[in-house]
Amino acid sequence: MSEATPLLPSPPDTKIDPYGHFSRLRKRLIVTIVSCCGLLSLFVSGCFIPSIPRIAEELDSTPSIINLAVSLSILTVSIGSLFWATYSGFYGRRPIYLGSLPILCLGSIGVALSQSVAQLLVFRMLQGFGASSGLSVGTGVIADIYKLEERGTAMGIFFGAILLGPALAPLAGGVAAYYFTWRHMHWSLMFCALMCFLSVVFFLPETSHPGSRGIEKLETDRRKPFHVVWLNPLKSVWLLRSPNLMAVTLTGTFTLLTDYVMLLPLAYTIGTRYNITNEALIGAFFLPVGVGNMVGAPLSGRFSDHIVIKWRKRRNGEWVPEDRLRAALFGAGVLVPLSVLLSGIFTHFIDGTPGIVLNLICMFVNGIGVDYVLTPSAAYNTDVLHSRSAEVMAANNGFRGVILAMAAAAILPSINAIGVLWTNFIAAILGWIGFGFLYLTIKYGDRMRAYVDVGFTTSPDA
Repeated sequence: MSEATPLLPSPPDTKIDPYGHFSRLRKRLIVTIVSCCGLLSLFVSGCFIPSIPRIAEELDSTPSIINLAVSLSILTVSIGSLFWATYSGFYGRRPIYLGSLPILCLGSIGVALSQSVAQLLVFRMLQGFGASSGLSVGTGVIADIYKLEERGTAMGIFFGAILLGPALAPLAGGVAAYYFTWRHMHWSLMFCALMCFLSVVFFLPETSHPGSRGIEKLETDRRKPFHVVWLNPLKSVWLLRSPNLMAVTLTGTFTLLTDYVMLLPLAYTIGTRYNITNEALIGAFFLPVGVGNMVGAPLSGRFSDHIVIKWRKRRNGEWVPEDRLRAALFGAGVLVPLSVLLSGIFTHFIDGTPGIVLNLICMFVNGIGVDYVLTPSAAYNTDVLHSRSAEVMAANNGFRGVILAMAAAAILPSINAIGVLWTNFIAAILGWIGFGFLYLTIKYGDRMRAYVDVGFTTSPDA
């Protein structure tokens, strides 16, 4: 067996096309709504970072303690993502949005009114839990309505939209902290969550394929108007026992870690190094990464679709899922690790405006590189486990989030102990290790899938 060994050839299309249920215009509206919900998830994380010094001062604490709110939020988003994705497979996508967005509203109100560190941490966790449905359930919706050859492009548009968060959230949070108060930002998040909730109520249909939801599989006489079941949200994590899914998850984790290493301590690295104290200006330094995300996501999604179509033609229509991951090789092997390594070098050795400009370029390149890894990887996950697309993405995000939460808590201590240069060097090495996992998955994906079969999709039209 080799990398060219396909899954089952495409069967004749004798069924009604499940992807033709919605018109092109309706699909665009659906993508817009779920993208806005996903954007809120990243805004919850990103808007907080530039205001950490101001929050620490106001609540009579230290930046390291307030930084725990970031780690706890990441951890809560990871656990919440597993919870919402698991239940979206039973109840459907729409009810999950209707349940999670009000929690986001309540958490945002709580953060805005917090008068102590304890209150802040508790409500940040509630806020993160409410926001956590955006990414995993959103990718599930995309997988529901777009077929294989269109999925990468749609996923790229989705990621391109939600990754406005890293570009705009820190700037918005910094402006709010500097010119008003950091609390204004969380009142704004509450209002935006309310608008998203109303959009779901009036404009978002259920996108799950007929007969695919768990509640539809219950006997009619067992169904109730409000049927409550207990589902184990950690069950999705068991999908990662499959070597190929774990390898792709580790690649994404190490890729995002480079992003965190560059951005999370920005006020204490570039801010301190170049004597920048204005929160709004520090927030503006996040823009290059966000712009890189916005550029990279749609391009990488379209490119991954092109790769899938190209390699299927080479094999006379036969489908090998790992072909899509070829689109991620350049990002994982070159753009991501080199950008974080060079940022550390420039920060350490180059003073003044040239150092700032070179760092901004590194951030832009990192933003593109991260998308060239994450977008094809997300599409790959939904390709190989289409019937459990939200769950596999939640498992991916959950595992990744736990690792990143621990890493986020260690970044500032690492910089204080060994410096920016060596911290970034370690992140670059981990990025190259992730590239190795990606390469092995492309080369030996058929064997990895066969080693532990978790119910992989065997047809591109499933």
